[in-house]
Amino acid sequence: MTRRTFLHSAAALCALPFQAAPTRSRLILLGTAGGPTPKKTRSGPSQVIVVGDRGYVIDCGDGVARQMALAGVLNTLRHVFITHHHSDHDADYGNLLLLAWGANLKTRVDTWGPPPLERMTKLFFQMNEEDLKVRVKDEGKPPLPPLVHAHEIRRGGEVMRDDLVTVTSALVEHPLVPVAFAYRFDCPDRSIVISGDTRRSESVVRLARGADVLVHEALYVPAAPGAPGSALRRHIMESHTAVEDAGRVATEAGVKTLVLSHLVPAEEPPISDDQWLAAARSQFAGRIIVGHDLLEL
Repeated sequence: MTRRTFLHSAAALCALPFQAAPTRSRLILLGTAGGPTPKKTRSGPSQVIVVGDRGYVIDCGDGVARQMALAGVLNTLRHVFITHHHSDHDADYGNLLLLAWGANLKTRVDTWGPPPLERMTKLFFQMNEEDLKVRVKDEGKPPLPPLVHAHEIRRGGEVMRDDLVTVTSALVEHPLVPVAFAYRFDCPDRSIVISGDTRRSESVVRLARGADVLVHEALYVPAAPGAPGSALRRHIMESHTAVEDAGRVATEAGVKTLVLSHLVPAEEPPISDDQWLAAARSQFAGRIIVGHDLLEL
């Protein structure tokens, strides 16, 4: 290469528009247990996707604020998405807002989910009115209720979009809950889908088509809770997804990575990671991860 050619090539390269690397998304599993009772080794279902300095929390099982603090991301809280109104998914919805505010939250937070999310939010602030007034007066905090904007969603489709993330929802089947959602997050570097609670659902397959990561609830059928023929066993079998079916959904959607979470049973009887993996592997040939609290992907 002559000096003139080299200089011409260098000039041409300099003239190309600069393309920054895409902002990396962090997926942190905050809680991976399914079911309404507190667990000794796992927190209630929740995860957060952090993009830049913004945290997008999906579901608020027990201990979500502490789990975010342990992960070092409590100060990123900007959005909360509730999949459905079962206590293991929204028990700490209000507490997350309150405790993040106690930890110096000053920015707007938008929350999204099925009705009656707006009423739930207002009632939570009424319940904690005395604490809120004292902390505003004594600690100089900005009032919390004006920072929180609740949005009720009733159907699938685009939920919100900012300059970093587009969020899309799909209605899923989770009897007897009238409205339950899965969510897809299209981030600058990858796409992440959260199934929420659902029996095997074609709407999750469609929502997750070509996604990089699918976080799907998983039931280990041989150890399903409840006595055979009981109302509890019937509900669990009709409303949740066997781990093998989670693998089928991942295969049909063509996702790259399947993450098993909202594990049932979560502790008793103990199901090993190898057992979860073997069951999912029977139906999905891609990457499979068994979820554990505070695992970052």
